[in-house]
Amino acid sequence: MSKHIGAQMLEFSECGDERGHLVVVEAMKDILFDIKRIFYMYGSDTTVVRGQHANKKSEFVLINVSGQSKVRVKDGKGNEAVFVLNRPHTGIYLPRMIWKDMYDFSEDSVLLCLASEHYDAEEYIRDYDEFMNLINKE
Repeated sequence: MSKHIGAQMLEFSECGDERGHLVVVEAMKDILFDIKRIFYMYGSDTTVVRGQHANKKSEFVLINVSGQSKVRVKDGKGNEAVFVLNRPHTGIYLPRMIWKDMYDFSEDSVLLCLASEHYDAEEYIRDYDEFMNLINKE
C-alpha cells in the first residue's frame, strides 16, 4: 500500500480460475469502516469531472470495477496526489476532509464507491475556499 496525504491505495484478494475472477471486499477487514452506503458512477465522458468536494464525516473507498479513471486528492496543506484506478482488485481509501476530483473516465468506466456514512448533504463541502478555511482552523 502506498500512502500520500491520508489517501491510501488498497489491494484486495483476487481469486479466479477458468470461470473468471472474484474479488471480495469486507467491512472492518479489507477496509476499516462499516459500509453504510454504496453507489457507483458510469457513463461519464472523458471530459467530465466528478466529486469536486470534501466530506466532514464520510470516509470512502473507490474501486473502478470496470475501465479506468483518475482521482486527484488534495489535503488543503499544499499536498496533492493523483491515483489511477485501472484494476478491479485495487482501490483507494479516502479519509474525511480530503478534497477529491474524479476524472478521465474511460468509456467503460464503472466507479464503485463505498461510504462510511449515510448520505447527508450538510456534511459535504462543495466550495474549495470553504474547505481551505476549515482545514486551516483544524
